[in-house]
Amino acid sequence: MRPPEPSPAWIVRFTRAERSIHHATALLMLICLLTAGLLYLPLLSTLVGRREMVKTVHVWCGFALPVPIVLGLVSRAFRADLHRLNRFVPADWQWLRRGDRRAVRGGRGILPVGKFNAGQKLNAAFTAGAILVMLGTGEIMTFPGPWGDRWRTGSTFVHDWLFLAVLAVTAGHLWEALRDRQALTGMLTGRVDPDWAARHHVAWADAVSGSRGAGGRSSAAGPSAQVEGEAPAPRGTPHDPRGTPGERDPDFAKRPPGTS
Repeated sequence: MRPPEPSPAWIVRFTRAERSIHHATALLMLICLLTAGLLYLPLLSTLVGRREMVKTVHVWCGFALPVPIVLGLVSRAFRADLHRLNRFVPADWQWLRRGDRRAVRGGRGILPVGKFNAGQKLNAAFTAGAILVMLGTGEIMTFPGPWGDRWRTGSTFVHDWLFLAVLAVTAGHLWEALRDRQALTGMLTGRVDPDWAARHHVAWADAVSGSRGAGGRSSAAGPSAQVEGEAPAPRGTPHDPRGTPGERDPDFAKRPPGTS
C-alpha cells in the first residue's frame, strides 16, 4: 500500500536522519529475526542448506544493531526524540489505564498525548533493552572461550527466549503500523496530516501549531520547529541555548514532585 503524497500543509514528524535510523535498525532487526528462525525453529531450519552462512549473517547483523542508534546521536532531532521517549508524564499513565484512550471529541483526542504515546514509549524501552541483552548474550555465545558453562548455558537460554519475545513485540508493532496509514506515512515520508496529529497526539499537535505560529513559518519552508528547534522563542521568553525542542513540548512540562 503506497502512502499518499504529503501536501505542503502537512507537518513534519520525523527528519530524514530519524527515518534513516529507524529503517536501518528495523532492517537489521528483521534480518536477525529471520535468520534466528531459520537457525532455531525446527520447521524452518530444514529449509536451509547453508547453515553456517545463515549463522554468520545473524551474528554480523546482531552486532551491527546498535550502530545506527549510536551514529544517530549526532542528530539533534533524534536526541530530542530520545528525551521524549524517556519521559513518562501523567497523560501516559492515563493512556495506559483508560479503555477509551483513542477516543476523539470534536476532532481532537481526549487525552493530551505528546509526540509519542505510552505504548510507543514502552515499545522503545523494550527494544533498547532487548538489543543490549541480545548483544551481551550473543557475545558470550559467539566467543564462549572466556566464559564458564553456567554463563554459556544461561546466555543461550536468555537469548532463545528473548528472541520469541522480540518476535511477538515486533509483530505487534508492525500490525499497529499497518493499521494506521497516517502513522506509516509519517515514518516513510516524515510528514503527517494535522488532523491525524490532533486525533492521536493532540498535545504535540498544539505545540507544533504554537511553534509555527510564533515563528511565522510553514511546514513547507523546511524542517519544522518541533523537529529542528529553529523557530525563535515567543516574545518575552528568554532564550535558553541549552534547550531542545523536546524540552519545550508537553512531554517536558513541569511535573508534580515524585512524578517520573
